[in-house]
Amino acid sequence: MLVDIVMPKMGESIMEGTILKWLKKPGEKIERDEPLLEISTDKVDTEVPAPETGIISELLFKEGDIVEVGKVLARMDTDSNGVVEPVNKVAEEKIIAEPVKTDTLINKAEPVKADTLINKAEPVKQTEKEVETSKEEFTAEFYSPLVLNIAKQENIPLSELSSIKGSGQNNRVTKKDILDYVKNRSSAKQAGPASETVSQIKKTAELPKQNINFDEEGLSVLEFDNIRQKMAEHMVASMGISPHVNAIAEVDLSRIEKIRAKMKDEFEDKEGFKITYMPFIAEATIKALKDFPLVNSIIDDSVVPFKAISRSRINLGIAVAMDNGGLIVPVIHNADGKNLVGLARDMNDLGKRARIKKLTLDEIQGGTFTISNYGVFGNIIGTMIINQPQVAILGIGAVKKRPAVLETPDGDFVVIRPMVYLTLSFDHRLIDGALGGKFVMRVAHYLENYQG
Repeated sequence: MLVDIVMPKMGESIMEGTILKWLKKPGEKIERDEPLLEISTDKVDTEVPAPETGIISELLFKEGDIVEVGKVLARMDTDSNGVVEPVNKVAEEKIIAEPVKTDTLINKAEPVKADTLINKAEPVKQTEKEVETSKEEFTAEFYSPLVLNIAKQENIPLSELSSIKGSGQNNRVTKKDILDYVKNRSSAKQAGPASETVSQIKKTAELPKQNINFDEEGLSVLEFDNIRQKMAEHMVASMGISPHVNAIAEVDLSRIEKIRAKMKDEFEDKEGFKITYMPFIAEATIKALKDFPLVNSIIDDSVVPFKAISRSRINLGIAVAMDNGGLIVPVIHNADGKNLVGLARDMNDLGKRARIKKLTLDEIQGGTFTISNYGVFGNIIGTMIINQPQVAILGIGAVKKRPAVLETPDGDFVVIRPMVYLTLSFDHRLIDGALGGKFVMRVAHYLENYQG
């Protein structure tokens, strides 16, 4: 039976992907869940596995092609007793070679792999150097280009790569295996990119500048790339769907600051990265979402009257600015079941991998509520666009020391406190001003009266 293999959906705002490499050719057998090809989007690189065990019958696109989500990429025959006549619809010799039966390779002049012609050729003596080289080449071929690319970026040599236990077919190291290995490397000492403090980038001179070349008329034309185009469409759609309203709360982080100062050295020594305000804010947000579950909802507007669907499970999205100017929202699934340290670990890991497009599909979808930390750029107040189909998003401003009035039995005093503005943008179709105001003030309450 012929089975279609389609381009998978890789996130709510991703509608297409680029084929990086085909890992199988027509006529070759493939096992269920074995990688068939590697694809890339502006937000994530991933492998597409075979849905069943069978034989590849045809590939419909070539490497480098951009394919829309839902399009058929290839077809396979799941009848293990059938003989497949491969169909080559891609006229690219570098992508698809004509399938050749083993017995037709006898007396061929072209070089072939040794395992294809066992006992068909005379053994060739090799020097010690040639043996080492061939062993290195075989080892590299055993890993997919995606795995090798990650290994290169993480400075993992082949000798270290070979120590990773693979969970794929024939113990092959998969993308998930190497990412888990990178995550758990004891030598990794990384700063948390998803939750930088303002002090790390507070100098204006350190901020990146735009270099734009203008023509003689003083004009410069920027054509939207794929990610910017999709972001634009997603944002316009959100503004058209949800009537946006904002509520802002001013929060005194003195208590959080004391707790951070007390635990920061031990935390960094143990975890390998710094503890910032973001995990505390995430924890307070999760508590507030439990108190007001309507904020953790979606609106089904496909029926009349509309329906609000609240969810007990909290999957917390954390917006991360990418190096290419785009934005991605990795998701901490089941965030309501994690403690402060668990949230900090996930933010650090997801934020780092988001910037180099090494997130899995599951890690960029399924969010129920989003936090956007625009304060990393020094901004103190901002308004956000809701990440559909969610109904609210929380914005975090920069933590600044500001004068505050302290009321005491002996009178009022002006003191210096670390302060932050929290902005909640919410969908006024479901959340009215009272609920939106109560929610953001409940987050503020949990931060100012933090109990751990």
